[in-house]
Amino acid sequence: MTTAPPKKSERLHPDVLKLGLVSFLTDLSSEMIFSVFAVFFTTVAGASSALLGLIEGLADFSASSLNYLSGWLSDRSGRRKWFATAGYGFSTLAKLILLVSSSIVGLSIFRVIERLGKGFRGPPRDAWLSSIAVKENRGYAFGVHKALDKSGAVLGPLVAYGLLSWLGESASTYSTLFLVAFIPAVISVAVLARMPDQPGQVHPRESIAQNWKLLSPGFKRFLWPAGVFALAYFSLGFILIKAHDVGFSVTEIVLLYALFNTTCVVVAPLVGKLGDRVGRSRIVVLGYAVYAGISLWLMVASTRWELIAAFAMYGLFYSIEESQSKAFIADLEPERRATAVGVYNMVTGVLYLPASLVAGALWGVSPALAFAVAAALALAAIGVFWLQRPATAARRT
Repeated sequence: MTTAPPKKSERLHPDVLKLGLVSFLTDLSSEMIFSVFAVFFTTVAGASSALLGLIEGLADFSASSLNYLSGWLSDRSGRRKWFATAGYGFSTLAKLILLVSSSIVGLSIFRVIERLGKGFRGPPRDAWLSSIAVKENRGYAFGVHKALDKSGAVLGPLVAYGLLSWLGESASTYSTLFLVAFIPAVISVAVLARMPDQPGQVHPRESIAQNWKLLSPGFKRFLWPAGVFALAYFSLGFILIKAHDVGFSVTEIVLLYALFNTTCVVVAPLVGKLGDRVGRSRIVVLGYAVYAGISLWLMVASTRWELIAAFAMYGLFYSIEESQSKAFIADLEPERRATAVGVYNMVTGVLYLPASLVAGALWGVSPALAFAVAAALALAAIGVFWLQRPATAARRT
């Protein structure tokens, strides 16, 4: 008895896996560095924790500052590969700074410039990914890509841990680590450069203002619940602090972080397949609901097992938010996808900053209060989503 071959709509385009490999290699490189950056910056380079906070804030802002611009340029020219390669290449070149400088200024410039590359490459890459994934398995394609991406985030810190354990914690070991991390970053750009482009429709005379007006009503409606939900967002760092308060050691917290990433790797393709079957709008709302549930749980969680479960659930939420929201945007905006992803990233990225500041202020009053507000905003985002009905608006256009 022979097994019927999979339907064409069920197969992944080979370039989905290649783009996933590029993201895997890039995350492997970046997470090797970021897993030790804070310690290196404050102990070896001698920077203050206040300066670290400032640089991290600037890095987060820089990651979202170029999203709209790169998306608009990509849609205007129809180019996907060129802009994605430029973004990945920019981040790779930024890592050269670590090979020649360990000063506070050099490290600060690296952190901000590297994130600029991330912001520039995201929208054209996601538009490229959506163009090679048919609608019937688009969620699965984005899920597989996110799983490969997060696999690098799992392996990177482990490689860094292995090098530090083998060579010992010293300035020369950090130099070796940065050199090793540079290698997969270069390979990722080489892989991307050999891939054929999947150009989009060209809009050569379209200004940014015209571009915004021509985005679909469904996508614009989606920005409302997405914005409300962005205000609910709190950094994973707060859950790490909660875990430490419950009694986890620093070493055990690193393992919890690995659990979060591993859960995301395992779950992302499965969630993508589910979204392809039941509809992505339901999956997006599910992500909001899971986040609200985690927040409510963390208000009262007081045991180690509850925190372990919370980290696993956060991996589920992250796999939905980071992959299926992009697949949903590709459904809502079929013509100017790079711009749509760029606008979405910019709007949510800008709102993450006040959200984190508010969460930090509430945390100082009561951690439970911070989680309660996050849960309330996530539930409000669900209500706004159903009021706006972005998928229904998209079908009418």
